[in-house]
Amino acid sequence: TEMGCQIFIKVAHAGGQEDGGYEGCVPGFQVKNYEVAYSGAFHKGQPLIQVEFDDCAGNEDVAFDVSDPSFLVDGDLNLVPRQDVRYSGPVLFVHGVSAHADDMAQVDVTGLPLPSAHALRDLLGLGQKLPYRSKRSLLVPPMIVTENQRPPFPRIIGKVISAEKLGNHIFRLTGPGADRDPIGLFTIDIDTGDVSVSRSLDREAIDSYQLEVSTTDISGNLIEEPAILVITVIDQNDNRPIFKETRYTGEVLEGSPTGTTVMTMTAFDADDPGTDNAVLRYNIVRQSPDKPSPNMFYIDAERGDIVTVISPTLLDRETLPTTRYELEIVAKDMAGSEVGLTGTATATITITDKNDHAPEFTHPLVRTSKTSGLWHHFFSTYGILNIDPQIGTKKTPLDYESTMFHTLYIRVENEDPLVPDVGYGPSSTATVRVTVEDINEGPVFFPDPLVVTKVENIPVGSVVASLSATDPDTLEIQSIRYAVLHDPAGWLSVSPVKGTVNTSASLDRESPYVHDNRYTAVFTATDNGIPPATGTGTLIIHLEDYNDNAPYVVPSVARVCEDAHDRNVAIVGGWDKDLPPNAAPFKIELGKQPGLDKTWNVTRVNCDTSLQSIPTHSQIMLLHSLKKANYQLPLLITDSGEPPLSNNTEVKVQVCICKKNKMHCSSAHSHSASLLGLLATLLLTLLCKYHPTL
Repeated sequence: TEMGCQIFIKVAHAGGQEDGGYEGCVPGFQVKNYEVAYSGAFHKGQPLIQVEFDDCAGNEDVAFDVSDPSFLVDGDLNLVPRQDVRYSGPVLFVHGVSAHADDMAQVDVTGLPLPSAHALRDLLGLGQKLPYRSKRSLLVPPMIVTENQRPPFPRIIGKVISAEKLGNHIFRLTGPGADRDPIGLFTIDIDTGDVSVSRSLDREAIDSYQLEVSTTDISGNLIEEPAILVITVIDQNDNRPIFKETRYTGEVLEGSPTGTTVMTMTAFDADDPGTDNAVLRYNIVRQSPDKPSPNMFYIDAERGDIVTVISPTLLDRETLPTTRYELEIVAKDMAGSEVGLTGTATATITITDKNDHAPEFTHPLVRTSKTSGLWHHFFSTYGILNIDPQIGTKKTPLDYESTMFHTLYIRVENEDPLVPDVGYGPSSTATVRVTVEDINEGPVFFPDPLVVTKVENIPVGSVVASLSATDPDTLEIQSIRYAVLHDPAGWLSVSPVKGTVNTSASLDRESPYVHDNRYTAVFTATDNGIPPATGTGTLIIHLEDYNDNAPYVVPSVARVCEDAHDRNVAIVGGWDKDLPPNAAPFKIELGKQPGLDKTWNVTRVNCDTSLQSIPTHSQIMLLHSLKKANYQLPLLITDSGEPPLSNNTEVKVQVCICKKNKMHCSSAHSHSASLLGLLATLLLTLLCKYHPTL
């Protein structure tokens, strides 16, 4: 009746300890299968059965889930309804889980009547408003299945009830996991509505499935419309914690207060974050080296923060056995319980330096001997050396002849300021007494370089300069001898004793050894000390120009067409190696051979506006046409030097036949030229003649 129910319980022991002892205990349900006989409604709070669950660790924090949310397992392990339940599915599944166990039990409800349409309407809360044949009369409870189950398969995980199930009606299951990928994971008995799983599941791949259940007749016609079936995969602790990195690095400043955070370790667990399977706890299992304390650092078990435990005074970089420590960090799931899975990573912590020690000298007084010359610092220390400014801070020539002894008061400081509670003491200063030892120094030329001016082509043997070198070893009486070290053109000689430099060859300003009118030679001065010492000096001779180079005509070849109306052959100029006024302007005229003036004419023109009215070039013209041939035109060119120099030269004039933009000349080695190029040359000649500014 609806007023009560009679309950008959049948249990089947499955390897549990009936005496309640823990020796050989197997965590989980000690009884896997239970039966409840239904004879009416289940009333709220009425105990139906008491399940037997033991996690072999005291059953602390055990949680239970029931496949039908209308039921729960209370603190006394009783299965009780949350509310009045007028109808139940034929199978209930109870899932128990703790930090030490994860197991499933099955409760079969027997004696259930086949629900009528009226009863199913009441169950679904539809009253009498539906037609007396409902298209939504399926009872589809949510189902659960634990991942990683072992064979045998298939295993029944729940049951679907139809209020209108007749002999010719069959159940159908569709959706991902049934007739869509992953195909065949779940099946339904077409007659009974039992839902089974066909193989092991992986919650980390898919944590739940949503399918549809419907009924059809044998011909496939829909009887009951699809209803949603949700199957939830229950997590097992099958994934170890994994650190994002295998090796972590961090730094902490020496002297840091206890509790200073150095770094954070982070691991990830792929299991269900809503269960202890993914709740991680961190621990330091090894510190290397373990001096001065094996527990210099602590890790927050929940957050993974590594902090210092050692006192600031012991965290001294200069006294620690090493500046780098390695920690082996373990992350364990199941909230750190003994049955949890672990993952490991390494943390390397470097103790960094701060400026908490003033530099010190190992000896307050240093005596040393140094030879004169360049003196380098001989102190090896960190920081800046403040040295007597009369001696210098880096390199200073020491002169034995001027001062034989030096006393230095030196203070050493760090480049960075010291920490506030550290100062410089007496050990940061030292006295250095230096005795300068004499060495034989080479003679010194003065002036160096010695610059003189001479006219090129002066007679061989002429005096060019007198070298002067002195010996810095004033306390010694020594003699000096001179010699030529580098004379690229071989023009000079020097008196070994007097240092007088004479010419041994003609000085030529136009020589390739002269650059920018300057000729450079190097001489040595050597004393007779033991061992002898040598100094070098440079002589620079500035050469003035002398008119010693005759000019010549450029260009040396010209071309003209034999039938050209314009008989201007070319504009020629002069070239001279000498400098003005021994060069331009040039006078160019016909040679002295008789009869030249009957065929040729040479007139002077100005093509350089900077020289104003002074003619710089000459125009060669034909007085009458010539036949195709090569003609050698004698010319006389004279420069403007004092006295002037002249040169008899020739210009080769090629008279060519011009046809179809081509020039055909007599020379076997001549090249064809474009008539347009000839016209361009003639045009430039006219422009030079009539427009001197171009």
